[in-house]
Amino acid sequence: MGTWFAPAAFVLLWSTGFIVARAIAGQADAPLFLTARFAVAACLLAVLAGRARAAWPRGRRLAGHLGAGALLHGIYLAASYQAVALGLSPGVMALVASLQPPLTAGLAAICCGRRPGGRLTAGMAAALAGVVLAAWPGREAVVLAMPLLPLGLAFCAMVSITAGTLAQQSALAAADLRVAGALQHAGAALVTLVVTAAWGQWRFVPTVTVLGALGWSVAGLSLGGAGLLVWLVRRGEAAGTAALLFLAPPLAALQAWLFFGTPLGARQLAGFALTLAGVALARGERPSRQGSK
Repeated sequence: MGTWFAPAAFVLLWSTGFIVARAIAGQADAPLFLTARFAVAACLLAVLAGRARAAWPRGRRLAGHLGAGALLHGIYLAASYQAVALGLSPGVMALVASLQPPLTAGLAAICCGRRPGGRLTAGMAAALAGVVLAAWPGREAVVLAMPLLPLGLAFCAMVSITAGTLAQQSALAAADLRVAGALQHAGAALVTLVVTAAWGQWRFVPTVTVLGALGWSVAGLSLGGAGLLVWLVRRGEAAGTAALLFLAPPLAALQAWLFFGTPLGARQLAGFALTLAGVALARGERPSRQGSK
């Protein structure tokens, strides 16, 4: 399961978040929608943990899970959605997000002593080049010409998910996955609730589309995608798991073409192929600990 099924399922589930964001546009404000998603997911996971009689952490461990969830889900998604709402193009958002796997590898090397190997480094470089090839918006929309606020929010989101991912390999990994998921989604809900109140974004029209998107977000993204992300990070290296996130923008673009008719050109397809090859190369090698032979 850990070799191919779980990584493939994680990428497929995680990439649908872009489609959900597009589906609810104009019908539900993102911060309130995210609050509902996180709160429902937290309650469901708490019920599952209670039925299993799993142990709940206290004190610093409990606060650590709330903080990790705020980073991995709350700040990351709230900042990403707001950056796009303020005019940041999806292409530039994908470019900024593509810096997350290399940042994860670098911080893992510094903080955890996990030195990235040659295949991981080369694979990440190829995957990053593929994302740039597919997502670069063109000369008329150079990144340096983008407004500072949405660009800053995009970088904040990228740093937030990096920190939240690395936190999963700390002492927090001792907790039951259902307990960890419940607490971390609760932490995320607190963040997005504060953002909802601060920005006054209370629109939520309970249409079939919005309710269907909410149901999928809870089941597919929170319980499925987020759960697999934490499970994969606990089983292996954070950098190797983060490399899978390179595939989310290409898969989201393919889904946008399938569901919304968004055109795809030869450059995008070539970039997707390069990204896939890079991720396959990166996943073929685990980083070694510094000082090991």
